Amino acid sequence: MQIIERKVYDAIVVGSGITGGWAAKELCELGLDTLVLEAGRQIVPERDYVEHVPPWEVDFRGLKDRKKLAREQPIQSRAGGCDEWASKFFVNDLENPYSVAEDSEEFRWIRGRQVGGRSITWGRQSYRWSDVDFEANARDGYGVDWPIRYADLAPWYDHVERFAGICGQNEGLPQLPDGQLQPAMPLNCMERQVRDRLTSAFRGRRVLTPARVAVLTRHLNGRRACHYCGPCRRGCSTRSYFSSLNATLPAAEETGRMTLRPHSVVRHLIYDESQDRVTGVHLVDGQSQEHIEVRGRIVFLCASAIESARILLNSATPRFSEGLANSSGQVGRNLMDHTFQVGARGELEGLEDRYYFGRRPNSCYLPRFVNVDDASRNPNFLRGYGYQCGAGRAQGWSGSWNRPGFGADFKHSLRGRRPWRMNFTAFTECLPNENNRVTIDPELVDHWGIPAARMSMRYGENEMALRKDAKERGAEMLEALGAKNIRMYEQKPVPGFAIHEMGTARMGRDPESSVLNGWCQSWDVPNLFVTDGACMASSACQNPSLTYMALTARACHHAVDLMKRNEV
Repeated sequence: MQIIERKVYDAIVVGSGITGGWAAKELCELGLDTLVLEAGRQIVPERDYVEHVPPWEVDFRGLKDRKKLAREQPIQSRAGGCDEWASKFFVNDLENPYSVAEDSEEFRWIRGRQVGGRSITWGRQSYRWSDVDFEANARDGYGVDWPIRYADLAPWYDHVERFAGICGQNEGLPQLPDGQLQPAMPLNCMERQVRDRLTSAFRGRRVLTPARVAVLTRHLNGRRACHYCGPCRRGCSTRSYFSSLNATLPAAEETGRMTLRPHSVVRHLIYDESQDRVTGVHLVDGQSQEHIEVRGRIVFLCASAIESARILLNSATPRFSEGLANSSGQVGRNLMDHTFQVGARGELEGLEDRYYFGRRPNSCYLPRFVNVDDASRNPNFLRGYGYQCGAGRAQGWSGSWNRPGFGADFKHSLRGRRPWRMNFTAFTECLPNENNRVTIDPELVDHWGIPAARMSMRYGENEMALRKDAKERGAEMLEALGAKNIRMYEQKPVPGFAIHEMGTARMGRDPESSVLNGWCQSWDVPNLFVTDGACMASSACQNPSLTYMALTARACHHAVDLMKRNEV
């Protein structure tokens, strides 16, 4: 049965996560009657957030129902945030399958289908990109040139930072532009010492700074400053961390112009060739399995890089036989994801009488320092990496649940103090490569009968060289700090697992080699915009979500300007 809703919305937004929430807010505040489609269920913070639920109130005391996870979430449970409390914020892998091509590496697609999407569980690290990043493709010839530069996005970074609430410390670094930041969560005593020593040892070229995170240190717009409770990935009842559920969707709702429709699994977009326009969205009701068509003047795809590519490929028409808006053949191509889980750690002496308080919901950040300018050029690889790092020390009772002993002897064994440890974990850039791609599996379908995505991705020699250098430079810094027991470490990089996938409908300057123009607007279908990670032309090494937000806000204002001029 197919139901056609008669109402025509000014805008339809597909997805309610980081970018979908921003699209909803901006479009509603600009006066558009907006329908937001979310594939998953509604989330009620008072009911569903569980950050203050203690271990003794969950069935397995926080150790997970391993049989259930192995059966229903074998992929999702590999993510650190998918614990006994928060597994409900990750998809059921049986209902949401995908395949991996035979010639591909393993691919882990970590997903959150609910109102708020993955913004409920994201890591909140929020960094601006610079022209070191926006000029990279043109400079070394990989990928296509970005159609924008930092100056185009700077006012929109300002816009989203002021509303989202990003805390951090401005450092005046060209590769990490300063922002509109709330006061930083301070470094602990050992991290302050490490900062000073690194600055001295490397002549100011390596700067340890408090991580910039989307967590409030001052009250903002009815949201409360963080109280350092710690388990952010389980929700945030005080709305201290930014998510679409905590901030942008409520702002959109306040306008009275947003209609939010959960349980709306998009099958394809509806294209009218006579108008050369997308006229609506064909969805499957997640509960009733009914097929429904909704109509809108413009459509914003904000479903995530892979899901948006899947929707476009599933929306093939006689004109666009290889997928909607795909005259360039680039939809699904140039899939990128950072690599991580590589670096070095060591023990630092001193400050044995010091500790720290609270559960700070951030770490430190050491911005990229290689291939930033001629003086930092490395002949062995292109692009660069940054470190998410920090110093800490465990008290004797840490991990005591599996320590042998009983009574007075057991308690005595817990009194010993542990040394300070410093850890440098690198996130490295991934080069655009059109052979890394998303296609549609010819046989596999999901729970709602929609053809599933197929991944094909491998990291190349450049990514491996970046990882090798990041590991060695981490050890080099620890040696300069006088650390002991220095160990380099590296886990096999798995595409998708950094959860920074991007690039499947890239921006560009030429419609023959890109899917979108500099406003995230389809070259082929003028009233279609794609503003999630799919639009990215390169990956940089910084966490990308802040850039997604800025691009989305910018695209929304441009779209409304076009509508006012009757150009879409």
